[in-house]
Amino acid sequence: MNQQFLKQYSNCVAVFTHCFLIFVPMKFTGILLLLSASCFAQIGGNGAYSFLSLPNSARALALGGEAIAFRDDDVNLAYQNPASINPNMHNRISSSFVDYFAGINYGLVSYARNYKKGTWTTQLHYVDYGTFDRADEFGNLNGTFSASDACFSVGYAQPVDSLFSVGVNFKNIFSSLENYSSYGMAFDLGGFYTSKNKLFQATVLIRNVGFQLKTYQPGNQEPVMWQAMAGIVRGFEHIPLKFSVVLHNLQQWDLIYNDPTKPLPTRDALTGDTITYSRRIPEKLMSHVIFGAELEITKGLFLRAGYNYWRRQQLKVDNKPGTVGFSWGVGIKISKFVISYARSAYHLAGSPNYFTLSANLNEFYKK
Repeated sequence: MNQQFLKQYSNCVAVFTHCFLIFVPMKFTGILLLLSASCFAQIGGNGAYSFLSLPNSARALALGGEAIAFRDDDVNLAYQNPASINPNMHNRISSSFVDYFAGINYGLVSYARNYKKGTWTTQLHYVDYGTFDRADEFGNLNGTFSASDACFSVGYAQPVDSLFSVGVNFKNIFSSLENYSSYGMAFDLGGFYTSKNKLFQATVLIRNVGFQLKTYQPGNQEPVMWQAMAGIVRGFEHIPLKFSVVLHNLQQWDLIYNDPTKPLPTRDALTGDTITYSRRIPEKLMSHVIFGAELEITKGLFLRAGYNYWRRQQLKVDNKPGTVGFSWGVGIKISKFVISYARSAYHLAGSPNYFTLSANLNEFYKK
């Protein structure tokens, strides 16, 4: 093993052990350590198929961008974490749509079905970047071109016993950018624990581990950006309220971005002394944390809210931070359909609108 690999491996294990063990009961610790031991970290911010990390449903967005620790009849959860796939998703279908920035639209279509001992899901995640003007190096216009990404995935999960389950997603990834195209494959692997009273849930997940089979340009192999994640959900016996904590990007300890166009001063303007910068451990830790809450007002009516510390620190404007990093949403069942809406402040430039429509097909067959 070379030194770079050992450094990346130690970072991955350190984040798991020093962050998530605070929240996880001892019974779940064994699975967590086994999964963290298999991490092979990828450090950096550039890679292919970054669209795979986009929040894919209104519920996930409202809860801060990730809902990996929830496990119920919401079929959209299967794309975020295959270990959340369960029999309650049987014959449920869902479609999400997002009017993203600059005319970009994307969405997710999901379906689940029980078969023998487990549950299968299929999902189509797509991004339409719109139409662009084609121009040469002199600025002369020469028609238009389009760009899009898509991922077709198949997921499967089955219980290990009454408390534990495991799941996997297999993803086929297609990308077309003008006359350049790429094809890749990836997989997600997760484990899920649910307490006997159903009030506590915990999960560990490795997502989007894959590679390019066809590159945009011959010989230019790009990495697929993967994530190691963990999360918990805590409910209450007499209150229809659930809190979630998700730890994301555990494969990289320091997520803070240094803007090269705004270098930090190296000397004190008054004394001339050298300035040294050391990020405190709490700041690095909080960059991995996403908080979420879901309250069931009445049967079929949900209010949701979330806070993404990392998103706020990276995208806020210092003199006018606003509500960047905060998100909210609502879900309501009308007749046979569940309609969800969410909104999150990514930047002062705007906030995308997320819409999700879900239904249980079994309800249409009832006499």
